[in-house]
Amino acid sequence: MDALEERIMVDGVVVMPNILRVDSFINHQIDVALYEQMAAEIARLYSDVKIDRVATIEAGGIALATFVSQALGRVPVVYAKKDNSAILSDDVYSATVHSFTKGKDYVVKVDRRFINPGENVLIVDDFLANGQAGLGLAGIVEQAGARVGGFAIIIEKSFQPGRSLLESQGYRVESLARISSFEKDQPIFH
Repeated sequence: MDALEERIMVDGVVVMPNILRVDSFINHQIDVALYEQMAAEIARLYSDVKIDRVATIEAGGIALATFVSQALGRVPVVYAKKDNSAILSDDVYSATVHSFTKGKDYVVKVDRRFINPGENVLIVDDFLANGQAGLGLAGIVEQAGARVGGFAIIIEKSFQPGRSLLESQGYRVESLARISSFEKDQPIFH
């Protein structure tokens, strides 16, 4: 998606060899107009699939999930929680996922009431790198007896194994910007 790639070039900052900071427009401060464009593109890419629900893991994917829900006709949004809460039921689906950027494992949970058997669930996230979060969330969807309708990603670091891991499990992956490498602190797009 050209508008996203242009924004990454202008405002994205490479902070380590494999880390791109996009907090000024994606995952700390949100550019609402850009999110609307991204959600419309995701809805177009998945126009051939009936999506019943959008799912993500807190917190980076929540904004995208909400915008995509709007673009898909306001389907329900569910997000997996990383932390325990006094209001979270014990009746949950769960999976352990490893966060590349945080360098630790999380047990993510979704209340069983919020994913139903037979639904097609679109999984969205801000980044795809190693694919562990996506694989964990796909496991939760399948524990519920639902189907993964696909993955929609804002930025994919295609030099990391996330896409191949998800595709090897039979999942469809659509990314709005695919970075093949970083050269001289600049992303190189596919």
